[in-house]
Parts: sequence; C-alpha cells; structure tokens
Amino acid sequence: MGLTYLSSQTASSSSSLSFTSGIDSTYDAYEFHFVNMHPATGGERLTFQMDSGSGYATTMTTTNFLSEHAENDSSASLVYRTIRDQAQGTSYQPLTGNIWNNSDDSGSGVLTVYQPSSSTYVKHFTSVANVSGNGFSDQNHVAGYFNTTSALTRIDFKMSSGNIDAGTIHMYGVS
Repeated sequence: MGLTYLSSQTASSSSSLSFTSGIDSTYDAYEFHFVNMHPATGGERLTFQMDSGSGYATTMTTTNFLSEHAENDSSASLVYRTIRDQAQGTSYQPLTGNIWNNSDDSGSGVLTVYQPSSSTYVKHFTSVANVSGNGFSDQNHVAGYFNTTSALTRIDFKMSSGNIDAGTIHMYGVS
C-alpha cells in the first residue's frame, strides 16, 4: 500500500475546508489527515460530508465510539456514542469529540474513504482521531457508509458550529 500526496487545505478562521477536485477513480481509497484542528468556539467537533456536486447531503449510516483518559488519572472510559450515529441520515458526520479552544487543545486523525468513484457499490469510510484538551485525551472511532452508487467527487470538513480557527487537512491517494 502506498500513499500519494495530492493536496492540502489550511484553515485560518475558515467556515469549512473543501476538496472539490482530485477525488476520482485514480486511487482505490483516499486518506484525509487532519492535523491540529482547532475551533474558534470551544466544545465543537470536526465533521465531514461528501457529494457529487449537489450540496453535501449524501445519505449515510454510521457508528461512533470513544475511549478517554483524564490527565489526572481520575477517570477512564470506553463509550459507544449513539448520539453521534446516523441511520440513513444526511447530516455532517462528527469525526472527533469536543475540541476546546484553549491554546493547547486540538484534534488530529485520519479519515479513509474507500472507492468513492464506484458506480456499483456503496462507499465505506473509517476514521480514527485523537482530541487533547479540557484535561482529557479522547480517541474517537467512526465508521460507516454512504448509501449511494453514484460517484462521490467532493468532500467538505467543518466544525459542528462556528469556524475552524486553525489546522491543516492533507489529501492522499491510496494505491
């Protein structure tokens, strides 16, 4: 398996970061590495949605769980998050837990989308992300599929509310 760098988007008080070209049948999968994502407003989550050029509302079914550990060792847990799941929903899917806007808080991870240009099968995706902040380290796991056989050619990332204050997302082709 090899990664080919394709492009990057860097936030600076951005409402969203979008990749509107470069997602096609060239690669078997695409990885999006999001690095030090920081919200303008504390307690927001990094989210995403894909489409084929018609408004970022593709139907998806997802699952979400997280493990967390407090910096002071006062608590640790593994939690299935039904509130962050979708069952044939069209909303933006959270990839992280709450990211606070303190100067040392951020979220980083990898989203992989498999065969987004297939005209035969639904499009599966997986994501693992870590959020540090507010006294915790949270590892978030998200998986699901877009319930369409249409090619998905664009992806959009945004915070659950407010702007992305800072952070970079790199897009790679996987072969």
